[in-house]
Amino acid sequence: MSVLIDTSVGDITIDLFVDEAPKACENFLKLCKIKYYNYSPIYNVQPNFSFQSGDPIGPESKDTDGGSSVWGLPDGLSKKAKRPERMTFKPEFIRKRKHTDRGTVSLATTPSPTNPDERLAGSQFIVTLGENLDLLDGKAAIFGEVVEGFDALTKINGAFVDDKGRPLKDIRILHTVILDDPFDDPEGLVVPPSSPVPSAAQLATVRIAYDEELEQDADPEAMERLRREREARAQALTLELIGDLPFADVTPPEQVLFVCKLNPVTRDEDLELIFSRFGKILSCEVIRDKKTGDSLQYAFIEFASKEDCERAYFKMQGVLIDDHRIHVDFSQSVSKLADSWRDTTTSKTARRKGGFGGVAGLEKKTQYRDEGAREGRRNDRYGYVFDRGDRRRDESDYPSKDSRTRSRSKSPRRDRDHRRHRSRDRFEKDSGRDRRRRDEERDNDGGRYRDDRHRDRHNRSRY
Repeated sequence: MSVLIDTSVGDITIDLFVDEAPKACENFLKLCKIKYYNYSPIYNVQPNFSFQSGDPIGPESKDTDGGSSVWGLPDGLSKKAKRPERMTFKPEFIRKRKHTDRGTVSLATTPSPTNPDERLAGSQFIVTLGENLDLLDGKAAIFGEVVEGFDALTKINGAFVDDKGRPLKDIRILHTVILDDPFDDPEGLVVPPSSPVPSAAQLATVRIAYDEELEQDADPEAMERLRREREARAQALTLELIGDLPFADVTPPEQVLFVCKLNPVTRDEDLELIFSRFGKILSCEVIRDKKTGDSLQYAFIEFASKEDCERAYFKMQGVLIDDHRIHVDFSQSVSKLADSWRDTTTSKTARRKGGFGGVAGLEKKTQYRDEGAREGRRNDRYGYVFDRGDRRRDESDYPSKDSRTRSRSKSPRRDRDHRRHRSRDRFEKDSGRDRRRRDEERDNDGGRYRDDRHRDRHNRSRY
């Protein structure tokens, strides 16, 4: 019994071991009969090992249910099972069959949730791409082998895949053809009259279609044009991010003409006079070097209307001006548009009177105080500038020690201690003043006393 699988990389013919694995073969044959595998992706490609298929939508899709056995009565169009409780079944494991040959076909199985020693299968199957793969023995149920189409296996084995084993360019099962079917259809199985079209869920999983022409096979001129468009788009996005363009898709004005190959002696007035015969000119500017002022030999001419600019473009191509044959083209520059947009944007937040970042007061602030304010001080020290509320006071602004001791404290205990210290300081000052006064009187009296009254007072104090 054989099945022909038509893939996007070639046909694969599979012979089934009907006598050794009848249940697995019946499941595979009937799923092929109802076109359940049509447009199924080939995924989990492991070079020189195996590839996997059988999930009609794909394991990466959120709409997939992992595939159903034929006893779940899946619909060939929607790929949904009518009996979800019978989506899996217990396949046969043929002891004498091993994954020793390339092209061995087996059902992918998973442990049963109720009995870990049993393994259940659905619709997914595995085809080996190498030999002596004993790792799959006991885990995948063999039910057939590839007899024709090894060139297709070679293409699948050499496909470029991502980190999950999915080919970057889709490889799909397009059709399945049953060459011989010895089994009766299960009750309730619906066979479509023709091959169904791919469902929306299947189309949503396409990254690069199998029939899509890649860039390396395209026309070189088209590839170069596409490359330039992508490069220009990337540059425009960069200019938008740094603020040089209002948006990446900005288009240049249609009434501005670009003129190049000018004579260095050609002036703005000359160009304006020559091009003014085509219509009103709003501006005419020869671009010059900022440092030297020399002409860079190209200019921009802005007309009042698009029609005037078009007439000048068709009439002035290759005209001699000052012995130089000029070249004209429509301008691709958006510099003026960007400048106008930038001025409009910043005017919403910044003041035109000055300032930095829209705050005029910032230009009045400096890091250090003025030099003239520090020249008269004995100890020049850098003083950081603060706002009026937070400005630090100089040492001269602080009160003296005596005035601080005379200040009254809010705490009763501190106030009492303060009065005690103040009395002691005053006593010490009075005692020192009396001693100095007695010394002065003794000196004035010729060595001891100033007058008789002081001498009598001293004698009385002795007795």
